[in-house]
Amino acid sequence: MAPRNGSAAKAVTFLPAGLSRDESQQLVEILQARLVSLIDLGLTLKHVHWNVVGPHFIGVHTMLDPQHARVNELVDQLAERITTLGGSPDGRPGSLVKQRTWDDYSLERDLVDAHLAALDKVYAGVIIAHRDGIRETEEIDPVTQDVLIEQTEDLEQFHWFVRAHLEDAGGRLVDSGDRSERTAAASARRETDSPKSSKRTHAKRR
Repeated sequence: MAPRNGSAAKAVTFLPAGLSRDESQQLVEILQARLVSLIDLGLTLKHVHWNVVGPHFIGVHTMLDPQHARVNELVDQLAERITTLGGSPDGRPGSLVKQRTWDDYSLERDLVDAHLAALDKVYAGVIIAHRDGIRETEEIDPVTQDVLIEQTEDLEQFHWFVRAHLEDAGGRLVDSGDRSERTAAASARRETDSPKSSKRTHAKRR
């Protein structure tokens, strides 16, 4: 397997019992890619925590801190698994920028719904990549696969929390059909500013 994200993967230093050098190296490369993704997610969650404004600010502000804390635990879990496999986890800022294949989170100070719609896309991307990792590790190492399965369960729950703020009563997401953070955020802003949305809000207040 070629090194991921254009980075030169370091050779594993020792072999866990029952795994070949090639298998250990492949697992380390898979997990390093997931490590970069989760570190980026943790930083993004804290950035959103600091920059959400508008109605329902406090609920979302406080919802994101436990997610950030748990994602940091998942980061540590992956780093320790990489070490167990004989690899060297790389969490240096410069290395993260070199290894990732996506741009910085695109929103700064913005409305709650705009940030949540953008986070919807962030979580979807992380979960899809974790699921790819689950498939890639199935034949090589069920132990590593179990780690990714358990992490995906946590990530999917957090994704659900985010999406619950974006759904209407019929289950339609305000950012349905959007592919990027920016377009999803724009859809959420339009929905928030629309007369239909305003009527719904007044009806709830009565």
